[in-house]
Amino acid sequence: MQEQVTILHTNDLHSHFENWPRVQRYLLSERTQRQQAGSTVLTVGLGDAVDRAHPLSEATEGQANVDLLNAIGYDAVTIGNNEGLGLTHAALDKLYLHANFDVILDNLTNTADGQPPKWARPAKIITTARGTRILLLAFTAPFTLTYPLNGWTPASVKTRLPELLAQYAGQYDVLVILSHLGINVDRWLAKHFPQIDVIIGSHTHHLLVNGELKNGVLIAAAGKYGEYVGRIELQLDAQHHVTNADAHTVQTASLPVAAGDEALIAGWQARGEMLLKQQVIANVPEQLRPHWHHASELTALGLAAITDYAGTGLGMLNGGLFMRDLPAGRVNRNDLHTMLPHAMHVIRVTLTGEALWRLVYEMELVRPFLNKFPIKGMGFRGQVFGYIQYQGLAWQAADHQLLVDGQPVDRQATYQIALLDHDLFIPFFPTLNISGQTEILFEAMLRTVVGDYLARQWPIH
Repeated sequence: MQEQVTILHTNDLHSHFENWPRVQRYLLSERTQRQQAGSTVLTVGLGDAVDRAHPLSEATEGQANVDLLNAIGYDAVTIGNNEGLGLTHAALDKLYLHANFDVILDNLTNTADGQPPKWARPAKIITTARGTRILLLAFTAPFTLTYPLNGWTPASVKTRLPELLAQYAGQYDVLVILSHLGINVDRWLAKHFPQIDVIIGSHTHHLLVNGELKNGVLIAAAGKYGEYVGRIELQLDAQHHVTNADAHTVQTASLPVAAGDEALIAGWQARGEMLLKQQVIANVPEQLRPHWHHASELTALGLAAITDYAGTGLGMLNGGLFMRDLPAGRVNRNDLHTMLPHAMHVIRVTLTGEALWRLVYEMELVRPFLNKFPIKGMGFRGQVFGYIQYQGLAWQAADHQLLVDGQPVDRQATYQIALLDHDLFIPFFPTLNISGQTEILFEAMLRTVVGDYLARQWPIH
């Protein structure tokens, strides 16, 4: 008689709590039904459950997310870049203190001592009632540019996986990879490591409705934001080998809504906003309104904040960053959070005058396009890139002349300009990567930089 193993999986929730009540009910009921039918059921999470774009995640530094995960009884969870980079080193060290599940992670170490994080274990072997040993390994996207700035050192799965396979040789029958690496890496792993039975993917928000089979390896993925839940069915023979593997996804919108769901979702939002509103930071003399497609005083204020923080006179911000007005009077952290929900950091870039001229020329070339260009990812949580606004710079289109503080740019001199890290990652300003010496100022997110500036300019008396 064949053995049945079911794996339920979620990924990239990004604090989209509006889907969580139905996801939770599905996971709990499905596990009960499958167990009653004689199947071993594992429930795993693939990372990016936390996203500080939600006020409750912001206010609790992700602790509220872990409370929700605890209600499921996950067998294993790994982290995504939103946990690893969206939280400070200290906040991530505290994130899972009250978790009732195991965190599996094998390609991140503390930069200070080279040791794995105390809150994670390198692997988990789950033995079924019939004696099948299922090895879970987990990897997160190794952002080599930013993780060291947060006190972590990432490693490539291409280096770590062979080491782990050697370490656990003979100790398992079924190998399952929890991957927050993206679809391209998952396919590479399937091609080069056919001994893997299942790769459960995430990070690139890809949806594989019924999975895909590559080189005998089943690759599964369930999209993003809790819009889908994944289910994998494995059949094993008496020798504990996988004889058949199928992947399925269930669309959360097709699941029934319960009477209390709406109140629950609204309550999470309200609680987060209440906690943030309690933290008043400044007393602003007048309201400043945003404008996505034209210059605005609010963007000018943002420029003043980031250039002050970076210690530069020059800066550029895009108007689409500002999602609401800055109100007059007592401003609190909820005002800042709703105005600037982005997971972005300030960068300080050192350039020659020649390279600065080329950078501004690139910006002017794409200005009309970016003004209304919808942009996704790279920490951006807005709608459109919006109007490019400078501080200390002026472009004279007629003769392609760049003025720096009113004077023609000295092409042999050295300049520093403050921007945001997403400007590095979008493909419109190649000079930043080609000619710029970039420092990512990782200590504070953009909204904190602006908030600290407001607090200095208009302190509460």
